[in-house]
Amino acid sequence: MIKKRIETLRELMKEQGMDLYLVPTSDFHQSEYVGDHFMARKYMSGFTGSAGVLVVAHNQAGLWTDGRYFIQAEHQLEGSGITLFKMGVEGVPSVEAFITNTIPENGTLGFDGRVVDARLGLKLEEILKEKNAKIAYDEDLVNAVWEDRPQLSQEPAFLLEEKYAGKKTSDKLSDLRKAMEKEGATAFVLTSLDDIAWLFNIRGNDIPCNPVVLSYAMVTKNDVTFFANPSVLSDEIKEYFSKNQISVKPYEAIYEEVTKIADQETILYDGAKVNYKLYKLMPENAKKVDKQNPTTLQKAVKNEVEIENLRKSHLKDGIAVTKFMYWLKNNVSKIPMTEISASDYLLELRKAQEGFIEPSFHTISAFGANAAMMHYSATEESNATLEPGSFLLVDSGGQYYEGTTDITRTFALGEVSAELKKYFTLVAKSMLNLANAKFLHGCTGQNLDILARGPLWELGVDYRCGTGHGIGYLLNVHEAPNGFRWKIVPERNDSAVLEPGMVTTDEPGVYEEGRFGIRTENELVCREDVKTEYGQFLSFETITYAPIDLDAIDPEYLEPKDIKQLNAYHQMVYEKLAPHLTEEERAWLKEYTRAI
Repeated sequence: MIKKRIETLRELMKEQGMDLYLVPTSDFHQSEYVGDHFMARKYMSGFTGSAGVLVVAHNQAGLWTDGRYFIQAEHQLEGSGITLFKMGVEGVPSVEAFITNTIPENGTLGFDGRVVDARLGLKLEEILKEKNAKIAYDEDLVNAVWEDRPQLSQEPAFLLEEKYAGKKTSDKLSDLRKAMEKEGATAFVLTSLDDIAWLFNIRGNDIPCNPVVLSYAMVTKNDVTFFANPSVLSDEIKEYFSKNQISVKPYEAIYEEVTKIADQETILYDGAKVNYKLYKLMPENAKKVDKQNPTTLQKAVKNEVEIENLRKSHLKDGIAVTKFMYWLKNNVSKIPMTEISASDYLLELRKAQEGFIEPSFHTISAFGANAAMMHYSATEESNATLEPGSFLLVDSGGQYYEGTTDITRTFALGEVSAELKKYFTLVAKSMLNLANAKFLHGCTGQNLDILARGPLWELGVDYRCGTGHGIGYLLNVHEAPNGFRWKIVPERNDSAVLEPGMVTTDEPGVYEEGRFGIRTENELVCREDVKTEYGQFLSFETITYAPIDLDAIDPEYLEPKDIKQLNAYHQMVYEKLAPHLTEEERAWLKEYTRAI
């Protein structure tokens, strides 16, 4: 089926005079996760991971993805005729290098200009000059291949009340205009869906697990325009917009509207988010400032109302996860359990929590060797039966009115080997090392990442991903610009200075292909600590409340400091959760949060 789709695409490429065709994982807004209409790369390649780029030439095709998906991609591309290119691995050419080396003199690279970001489009323009090649960006060839393609989502939007948002849209717009003024900008084109949802205090359901609304926005000194399908806006939202002098225009009208910007204007935009077609329609003579959206940093620094709400959401989430752990420990080998049935049970526990809306991403429920795939997704074919002797890794989260959660726990089912306990203990030690960091303002996640990787690097072990990512407030589970990573990866945009109010995950792990996977993940809020003659110190508040499985802890690999940190964390977990559990669950939790 995949081979047939690729061949059909090649026939269309010949008709259009294209030598290469680029199919990224993106929508018109460069979202990390996309709605059904935009899953073109998945449809054309069969690879279902959240990140990847497909390039099709007339005699070959390649798919690029990162270390989270190497194992999964190898399985899913088998027999497709598509070569896997492992991003970041020595000797593997980048997408750009492959295009440069493959395209003939005077050739043509094709793609849908709405799903390629402006920076990449301009970079491709530059490198294609070497071959005197050009870009054709007005043809969505996948659309002609894709039978029964889903329509654009038109889910209703809803207004996020100020008791949750913590700040009025009028105040956010005022702050935004001050940031525009600093850049000398008179017009701001905003296309990233989470930034738009945050700025206008609205949420939606146009991408599964990401409560955003398909929309664009344009802000000038005097006007604010919101571009979306008007049918998704309630009377309450329209009234709110009217009160804030926000005009509404149809979704596609943005493409005409940018052509009307006067030549003397200075346009601020984020080239990593604005799509190439939209950029090409901007007036050629207008001054353009390509910088990260000011809203990105503003959104990342949570206000006190948001932080207090986040604590509430994590309490609810912790109750659900702890009840799940209680059920799992007491029922494994007694009742039938699989990866999918366990995931379904956890979802039901979350649904029982007041204010729960939906999962914040598709749950990873992975047993034994399946957990070695960082972003494994259980299918009917792969659905493993849970039985004693190995680990179940569950990475999951929820969207609540009080915020977004993301937690991973690895559970020992019955007795596990000394080797598994060793790695589990070191992962817990690594997570706690970072969570208890104290550091000067000005540090980035790159400065602190060694605290998590250190215990594993000492054994010559690593994990092929960042240690942690920023997280939104009832928004995307992955949010720029903060994160923990040992090296800068520009496309991840997670190397910002850590600021008080930022929320970042802390999730080291160990993954042995074909054997096991271990990850322990908590969320941290950056807070001000002491201020001395050396400057402002910062530290973290842990807001994830759920036990770390003591059945898999081997104290041999812990120093007194590590034991003290683990015991302190478990004491907090017990104090937070105990009042919300049954008598039996409370007694069980006492045992699983005991001091060691």
